Amino acid sequence: MERYYQPEIETASREQIKAWQDERLVKQVKHVWDNVPYYRKKMEAKGLTPADIKGTEDLYKLPFVTKADLRDAYPYGLLAKPLSECVRIQSTSGTTGKRVVAFYTQHDIDLWEDCCARAIMAVGGTNEDVCQVSYGYGLFTGGPGLNGGSHKVGCLTIPTSSGNTERQIMFIRDLNATILCCTPSYASYIGETMKEMGLTPDQIPLKAGIFGAEAWSEEMRQDIQNTLGIKAYDIYGLTELSGPGVSFECSAQTGMHINEDHFIAEIIDPDTGEVLPAGSKGELVFTSITKEAFPLLRYRTRDICTLNYEPCPCGRTHVKMSKPMGRSDDMLIIRGVNVFPSQIETVLLNKGYSANYQIIVDRVKSTDTLDVHVEMTPEMFTDNMGEIDRRQKDLAAGLQSMLGISAKVTLVSPKSIARSEGKAVRVIDKRKI
Repeated sequence: MERYYQPEIETASREQIKAWQDERLVKQVKHVWDNVPYYRKKMEAKGLTPADIKGTEDLYKLPFVTKADLRDAYPYGLLAKPLSECVRIQSTSGTTGKRVVAFYTQHDIDLWEDCCARAIMAVGGTNEDVCQVSYGYGLFTGGPGLNGGSHKVGCLTIPTSSGNTERQIMFIRDLNATILCCTPSYASYIGETMKEMGLTPDQIPLKAGIFGAEAWSEEMRQDIQNTLGIKAYDIYGLTELSGPGVSFECSAQTGMHINEDHFIAEIIDPDTGEVLPAGSKGELVFTSITKEAFPLLRYRTRDICTLNYEPCPCGRTHVKMSKPMGRSDDMLIIRGVNVFPSQIETVLLNKGYSANYQIIVDRVKSTDTLDVHVEMTPEMFTDNMGEIDRRQKDLAAGLQSMLGISAKVTLVSPKSIARSEGKAVRVIDKRKI
């Protein structure tokens, strides 16, 4: 029996969804034109005024917004409400220098929490459940978003934040937590720790998990499900748009329903910016149509995915996005195969390595080579050559199965890969193409 938090919205007709989007888009364009000089300049540069946008069919006319715009406008340049009406900021981790700071009115927070409540009910959550939120709290959106959603559903909420795994497990067992919210890699670690403690899945009260904020494979999902004895669900979000709950998986688990009453999704060709037809694979672009303080129009996420408008067995009518298949800004083509560093990272994290690695691509006798240098963690450091060789082969096999092409893996000692102040240099491409 499928449960909905806001059934009249989540199962609305496509005509109704379009009507909401048309009306809210027109209002939002006027809002940013009147209140955000940065946007007005971008629109004027394209010869646009709010009168040119009469509904979603005119969305393609609007300029894109990118991470670079957010950096240029930091901190207040995209703010659309007086600071006196804003009640909170959230922020990204800022791997490329300046952080992204997003502002929220109380109304923005209410709508964001509604989106997270929908995600919790989509995994079967009710006010009878105990929801343990093990995403980080603070500037990161994971903890605050799911915490608010859990309250709205009426779950008993355990705001553990991340870390202190023994305490996490104590609370899960003592307070009979039924829903776990955290990153997939942390869920995997909790599962591993429980296994080491000799706990079997039937001794763990959890029944569902809501995992997001990083790339994870279907293999990782199966592994978490088997270790914890739960169903593992995906959730997607961006600080720039609000946080987790932009989209979420339902019982069908065939993609994540986008909350289309709040966000309009488009798929574009990452090179030309052209909007692609339904079902095409390309870069995901979002327009937030209900956000007051920090509304983004046509924000380029850089995530590559597809949108699926087929009816869903769960009864929700909102479009589904596939799990992101990588990023448009860091794709490598090696031996004709599209390779994303995020795929390599997924394999490393799955196998307990840190995310400190370097990918070296070269061309030898007209054939591409792929070398991956991976730092061992201090715990796994060894100078036993046989053991190192075994681990390298194991990682190479994992990469072969993820990428479909072979890679040479070299394990290096902890902290031997140069750290950088800004974005880490993950890829060195030596090919003369």
